Amino acid sequence: MEGGMYDMRMRYLAIDFGDKRTGVAMGDDVLRIATPMDVVRTGSAVERERLLMKMIEAEEPDGLVVGVPLGRDGEVGDAAKKIMAYGESIGKRSGVEVHYIDERMTSVVADEQMAMTGLTHKQKKARRDALAAAAILKRFLDQLPG
Repeated sequence: MEGGMYDMRMRYLAIDFGDKRTGVAMGDDVLRIATPMDVVRTGSAVERERLLMKMIEAEEPDGLVVGVPLGRDGEVGDAAKKIMAYGESIGKRSGVEVHYIDERMTSVVADEQMAMTGLTHKQKKARRDALAAAAILKRFLDQLPG
C-alpha cells in the first residue's frame, strides 16, 4: 500500500511508570489500537531507562505517551512531577516528542480486562502494567483529531 495512509501514520510508544514495574504499549493514529508490549522490571532507575531506550531504538516511535498520576481534582502532585521529569529525560535522550496523559483509572481498566481470564493472581500482576500502558495509549489515541 505504497503512498497510502499507513505511510503517513504516527506510531506511539506508551509508558506506565511504576516503582517496581513499568508497562509499555505500542499503537498508531490510523488504526487507533493500543497493544500491550512488555513490562520492565527493575529496581534501578538507570537500568529501567537503559531498557526503555533500547525499546525506543528498536521500535522507532514518532512519539512517546507517558501516563501521569494526577490527583483526584486533576492537580499535579509530587509523583506526577517526578514522572514528568523522567519523561522529559527520556524524550531528550531519545529525541522523541513526549505527550502526557492522565493515567487515573487505567489500572482499574487493566484489572477489568483480566477479571474473567482465569489467570492466576501472579499472572495478572505480570500483565497489569502493560495493559495499563495500553489503556493510557488508547486514551491518548481517542483524543487525537480525525
